[in-house]
Amino acid sequence: MRPALILLALAPLAAQTPPGEPREILRELIGINTTDSVGDNTRAVQAMAARFRAAGCPEADVHVLVPEGFPRKGNLVVRLHGTSGGRPVLFIGHLDVVEALRADWSFDPFQLTEQDGFYYGRGTSDMKGDVAVLVSTFLRLKRENYRPARDLILALTSDEEGGPANGAGWLARNHRDLIDAEFCINADGGGGHIKNGKQLFMDVQAAEKVFLTFRLEVTNPGGHSSRPPKDNAIYQLAGGLVRLGQFDFPVHLFDVTRASFERAARLYPGALGEAMARIAANPNDAAAIATLSAVPAWNAQLRTTCVATMLSGGHAENALPQRASATVNCRLLPVDTPEEVQRTLMRVLADPKIQVSVLTPAKPVAYKPMNPGVLEAISKATEKTWPGIPVIPAMSTGASDSIYIISTGIPAYGVSGIFTDEDDNRNHGKDERILVKSFEDALEFEYALVRGIGG
Repeated sequence: MRPALILLALAPLAAQTPPGEPREILRELIGINTTDSVGDNTRAVQAMAARFRAAGCPEADVHVLVPEGFPRKGNLVVRLHGTSGGRPVLFIGHLDVVEALRADWSFDPFQLTEQDGFYYGRGTSDMKGDVAVLVSTFLRLKRENYRPARDLILALTSDEEGGPANGAGWLARNHRDLIDAEFCINADGGGGHIKNGKQLFMDVQAAEKVFLTFRLEVTNPGGHSSRPPKDNAIYQLAGGLVRLGQFDFPVHLFDVTRASFERAARLYPGALGEAMARIAANPNDAAAIATLSAVPAWNAQLRTTCVATMLSGGHAENALPQRASATVNCRLLPVDTPEEVQRTLMRVLADPKIQVSVLTPAKPVAYKPMNPGVLEAISKATEKTWPGIPVIPAMSTGASDSIYIISTGIPAYGVSGIFTDEDDNRNHGKDERILVKSFEDALEFEYALVRGIGG
């Protein structure tokens, strides 16, 4: 065989994903501690950048970006060039993870462990599993010399889980030219739902709640604990918190949550499915509201929520408290306003001595209906990977980096290919894990999705 023919014959083999590479990428990412306290996000992005360079990406298309003064807070932007002048599509994921103590875990949280069909490790589900899928997909496309119709951009970021905000928001402010896109796919949202061992549906994040935190404080002259009056800062604060704990914000459905309940109703048997159907038809149905409110995940879809998360008071065991304070974290529906929520909070506390101030301001963004073309691409990739599984637009009750992207005028949608059990969500918790099978399926889903969107 002539040399040219030999090269031609070997070309398809070179384009294949090396056996076990996605797992090794996940192993490498889990093994790099990227917590805010002692972790090193820059080390993680440099490791991924090295993989893209080795796959043949030009240096000009691989950007390791480290904010000045924060050497551990690196970000990575990689670009695959398209054949036309159409606006790019941005894919994002964060590499930082929440803290994890070895003493709390059954395994080393910063070492990938495979056991009983699961991958264990801090970040497997939030969200290094998804990042490994994204990196593997982009590497595969690069090796195949895939030329999309428009540029595809991958951004891996810092500080989504907390810290000095040197991630997606920093990129948007300082390197907008590198991530400018028609729309964004955020792998830190959406995902497949499993219930009682059965895959139910693919959830696409078409909206997300807004993060807002208040500080509640009561002050008092104090005094000696041997002569206690009825006027006590801790008791006053506690009384307000009890009233808050007994209060529910009003139900407020909008197009995303209404459609989500309507479509999910067919997938849940019994009273839960019936309640979903009724609430979609009549948001004032008291029986349906009671049924759904009893399940925290569905209650959070119905309304804005505010909950006490931290508490502090007093200065000595033998002194009356001069100060008592609490932190109250609210998750706002995207159609509610921070001002409305603060007024409601003060009314529920019903005590002018409880001072309410904003601790973490909201970053509300204008809500826009989902792009039908994006939903179609997600539906096609889902059908190809899991025939018969429905796709349901939904609202995320948590916060993500999408808010920084949306605030720049780029629509963002949460799309993860990993299926997780509704009753076994270990994000931020002990023994975080994902199914090995879900990780492997997500690789095929992401490949189909990126090619579909790129085309």
